[in-house]
Amino acid sequence: MEAEYQNFLIRDWQPSDRTPVTQIIRSVLAEYHLDFEPRGADCDVVDVENYYLATGGEFWVIQQDNQLVGTGGYYPVKRGEKAVEIRKMYLLPHVRGLGLGKYLLQQLEKAIAARGFKQIWVETASVLTTAVKLYESYGYQPASGVETPRCDRIYVKQLLRNPND
Repeated sequence: MEAEYQNFLIRDWQPSDRTPVTQIIRSVLAEYHLDFEPRGADCDVVDVENYYLATGGEFWVIQQDNQLVGTGGYYPVKRGEKAVEIRKMYLLPHVRGLGLGKYLLQQLEKAIAARGFKQIWVETASVLTTAVKLYESYGYQPASGVETPRCDRIYVKQLLRNPND
């Protein structure tokens, strides 16, 4: 994956991104008084190769002026039908409000549909109000079965058969 949005570059994660990605996620979680859990909810970020790349998912980073400012990814899950879960959609505060989150979600959905998946699941926390609004405005429907302890909301979106529809 490589895409540009305004002055941002969205690209595939590389091993050298591990530490800056961890710092972004830790920072955003702390902003909302949520804990970074390297042995729990955030173990996928510590081991991107096995959670995302080896399972048929993707993990992307967002770069501005050679600095990482955001993340997002997805991987297949055993929930629903031919489903993935979007995970780790985080943006640093100074790049929020520019449409970047919407663009990232659209690109993730396109990549997921192109790989033939039928459902997208997302878990989030109510305190992440902007994320909740984003998912709801893009057709994600409330569901049940939250699996991540720090999350209290789960959404699902059915994909159209033809990604060009």
